[in-house]
Amino acid sequence: MLRTYLGTRGGRSQPGLAFGIFAIAAFSFGFAFSDAFAQGVSQWQGEFPKTDFETRVIELSEIGDDGNTRDSIPPVREPRYVGVDTVDNIGPLEPVLSVGINGDFRAYPLRILLWHEIVNEEIGGVPVLISYCPLCNSGVVFDRRVDGQLLEFGNTGRLRHRDMVMYDQQTESWWQQFTGEAIIGSLSGKTMTALPARLESLAKFKARAPKGKVLVPEDDGARPYGASPYMGMDTQVIPRALQAVHFPYPLPDGIGPLDRVVVVGDEAWTLAHLRENTPVAKDGLVLTWDAGQNSIHDARSIARSRDVGNVIVQKETVGGLADVPYDVVFAFSFRAFNPDGELHF
Repeated sequence: MLRTYLGTRGGRSQPGLAFGIFAIAAFSFGFAFSDAFAQGVSQWQGEFPKTDFETRVIELSEIGDDGNTRDSIPPVREPRYVGVDTVDNIGPLEPVLSVGINGDFRAYPLRILLWHEIVNEEIGGVPVLISYCPLCNSGVVFDRRVDGQLLEFGNTGRLRHRDMVMYDQQTESWWQQFTGEAIIGSLSGKTMTALPARLESLAKFKARAPKGKVLVPEDDGARPYGASPYMGMDTQVIPRALQAVHFPYPLPDGIGPLDRVVVVGDEAWTLAHLRENTPVAKDGLVLTWDAGQNSIHDARSIARSRDVGNVIVQKETVGGLADVPYDVVFAFSFRAFNPDGELHF
């Protein structure tokens, strides 16, 4: 039975290399985010001297600060790739964020993105931003051109609703990863265009793009690639009372804040509903689920993690089905950024 929930209006802490086994407890019970003004905006201004903090579409108090600083979570500076047919050190069911533009297909393994979160690249002649926030499980590919200006992105180290806040090097405006909107700085209110991309297993990508390329680490020893600090995060049960404190985003009974949902615009479908009813069709959209993708929020070894499946979202066109932008995220993130959105379950 399909139920639709309309929300009403009413934070991720980036782990360091020694994040360790306390990731789940810390996430569940909430990091002690400093108030935006406890450290003083002056520290932010020291890191971001070009940012116009007076021009913004949010309150500065909405920004969470867990101790990370500008690019302390380093973007991938010089992307390196190998042919997908030569990859032999990544599990076939490990997740990749993949995109194909003008016949140029690239895959970005989450085993790398969870440690770097940002890749600036050009694919098929289009300048793109590959973005991934592991605390939300949000992976979105954006066009880096805004009003004719080409932007290059880094990580502020700060959070809003536990989602990464990025910055562009040209104006040092701050951008919300989940929405692609500039929230602080001279570009406030501007929004990047999201591009169709898939969160799929490496095997799925290889099957549909046998000549595609896969991102590999700049330095294999720089991070414990292939291991995840988020052990057990998406299987823990959070008491309702704690949900209200640490995830103050209203969700219907039966849906936990760390349950996955598939987001398309201002609508979302729980992964459980899609798995049980695939395919799901609505207003020209077709959503499908297929088994065979490891979670990065389960076991220490991503390749041994539980199966959460693959999702494809397409729209009906005169030429057949075509991919559209979508995001597979934790339910709290959808509600945080879409307080009035429809949630189907």
